[in-house]
Amino acid sequence: MRRFGGDPETRERALAKLAGTRDRVLDGAGLRRGETLLDVGCGEGLIGFGALERGAATVVFSDVSADLLEFCRQRAADMSVTGRCRFVEARAEDLGAIDAGSVDVVTTRSVLIYVRDKAGAFREFARVLRPGGRISVFEPINRFAQNPERWGGYDLRALGELEGKLRAVYESLQPPESDPMLDFDERDLVRFAEAADFFPVRLELEAVVEPRRRAPGTASCTPPATRTSRPSPKRWRRR
Repeated sequence: MRRFGGDPETRERALAKLAGTRDRVLDGAGLRRGETLLDVGCGEGLIGFGALERGAATVVFSDVSADLLEFCRQRAADMSVTGRCRFVEARAEDLGAIDAGSVDVVTTRSVLIYVRDKAGAFREFARVLRPGGRISVFEPINRFAQNPERWGGYDLRALGELEGKLRAVYESLQPPESDPMLDFDERDLVRFAEAADFFPVRLELEAVVEPRRRAPGTASCTPPATRTSRPSPKRWRRR
């Protein structure tokens, strides 16, 4: 497994930038000492190991990648916390390897954007939670930045006919209407949560528009003057 280009310094810088997101997810979860947390799509364990540091009795690391789970398993061994960890290879929408009513908190960080059956994932979150359990979810809302005049945030009009060819190739491989990164917004997530009987629902929505500097001599097909993102951390409690 080679993430961050295999460069340890790049990895450390990236993880440092994500520390704030980790803290927001865990703060939103209301994690209490001695509880069990399930981190769905755990990756390298950013949320899960943070939960252990906060006093979680057990963390279930779940991911579709066996390599990432092995990374977390080795890191847990290095930290001497293996006895407080479980490692489960599973998809967010199919957590069958995890018993119903066995965890107190479910977390995700930029996971549902890769999941087609988002409603099914919420149903699975509800199934594995004990009564009164919570979920804390951080997901980017990519639909916010969609603009029919731009492609991937770039103004490609200067490319002429080539722009149409690029769009055609991309859309033949991944039609926008079926792209899991684009097929939802914050209202859909709230709807999925309510349908899975989570209540109350608390949503924090943040939109950031900031100037983007253009390098001298850059062609006109560079990114537009604004860059837009819409991360959305949420906390819901199971009824």
